[in-house]
Amino acid sequence: MAAVATRELLQRRADMLAQIRSFFAQRGVLEVDTPLLAHTTTLDPAIASLEVRSPLDRHFRGYLQTSPEFAMKRLLAGGAGDIYQLGHVFRDGESGRQHLREFTMLEFYRVGFDEHRLMDEVAELLSLLLPAHCAGAAMRISYREAFLTTGKVDPLIDAADDIAAMLRAHDVAIPQTMSRRELLDLALATVVMPALGHAGVCFLHDYPADQAALAALNAGTPPTAARFEVFVNGMELGNGYRELTDAVEQRRRFTAEREARLAAGLPTPPVDEALLAALAQGLPECAGIALGVDRMLMLAAGATNISDIVPMAFTDVA
Repeated sequence: MAAVATRELLQRRADMLAQIRSFFAQRGVLEVDTPLLAHTTTLDPAIASLEVRSPLDRHFRGYLQTSPEFAMKRLLAGGAGDIYQLGHVFRDGESGRQHLREFTMLEFYRVGFDEHRLMDEVAELLSLLLPAHCAGAAMRISYREAFLTTGKVDPLIDAADDIAAMLRAHDVAIPQTMSRRELLDLALATVVMPALGHAGVCFLHDYPADQAALAALNAGTPPTAARFEVFVNGMELGNGYRELTDAVEQRRRFTAEREARLAAGLPTPPVDEALLAALAQGLPECAGIALGVDRMLMLAAGATNISDIVPMAFTDVA
């Protein structure tokens, strides 16, 4: 018989979901439910979506969503106010100790918040869900400071060769062809990230501007993205932004992402025109974050493999 989660683990998951819903109910944040299947999906070259075809309609093509972000922003533009969503999302090519193709995500948006105020609320939520790991005050460190501290390299201005040298100094193998941004991602994953969040919650903020994705930009020389990630025990739990509200700039970024996907030979879903129309209509100033519920449950349960804390692994589903 295929292995399934114990009653104790199912109860722990149910309790965490109930705590999350109670947290937002007390703050007047509305739970919403958006479609898992849509005609388009993220264009981020670093994220692979699962495509859906219909055996009954050869013209149909859809995508299982990697995040409810696009749909939730349409709700925000329509006047929904503060909202959150708990549900399953899908990312192709992701498997490993901390990754699943299908996993549970908490995503929420707070109108009138900037990224710093959102960090405050995320710290409160994590203190509730992971009290054993989040007893102390949350730490905040800029992306630049983290790289300068751990790798002695400035990620905002130093050249690709400098970043590669930093990786070699830490005995990290470098594939032959990597862009500067890919080298930064590799350095973050192998050198910087493992050192974060061992004394509690750690927020890494002010990412390079070319890693803004759907985030607004901060003024400065050079400018940075109003983006942060949150870590506990060296594990990344979530990715948050002060949201970009400019439809023209968002279209420019989508176009650049599509061109990058085409150049890499990756599938190129259509641009989400409904999202761009919502931004043009008027997205309120807000900040949002996506958090991995299964990873939070891993920490709460003391598990080392994400497959051990889901109700059943994909290979067990017949």
